[in-house]
Amino acid sequence: MNYGEIKNCDIANGEGVRVTLFVSGCTNHCEHCFQPQTWDFGYGQPFTAETEEQLLAMLQPGYINGLTLLGGEPMEPENQRALLPFVRRVREAYPGKTVWCFSGFTWEELHTEGSHPKCEVTEELLRLIDVLVDGRFVEALKDISLRFRGSGNQRIIDVPAALERGEIVLWDR
Repeated sequence: MNYGEIKNCDIANGEGVRVTLFVSGCTNHCEHCFQPQTWDFGYGQPFTAETEEQLLAMLQPGYINGLTLLGGEPMEPENQRALLPFVRRVREAYPGKTVWCFSGFTWEELHTEGSHPKCEVTEELLRLIDVLVDGRFVEALKDISLRFRGSGNQRIIDVPAALERGEIVLWDR
């Protein structure tokens, strides 16, 4: 997996102050995407053991609320496979910090057998995520007043509650 950017002290992509990893690769190709260069799976730099260590160190300070995954598309199957071991490490090292994920794929797509994003690691990765912002960006539904979303079709899902109830539960903080 490659990544395009890492942001330390990000306040735009999730609640609180976050460390943000922009992964490379996306097959959604949303019209007017804010980062079309990240559609290319080869864009940026390789995600290495050194990258993981750098991110873990950035997450250490008490004022950092957690990690945000976006892109590109973190829920592309090849990206899920690369992210799963890293997110496990984040959870082990920082159990009190949250993990947010922004995906153009919907909750339903991520749970449907045979859909493009659903693979052998999807369920485990979702169990490690606290909040999923789902849905493709839709220019016709663009709304700059929405918190943590670009268009009105996108949802902010409380993943642990949704998994427990077996239905979508919106995050409401």
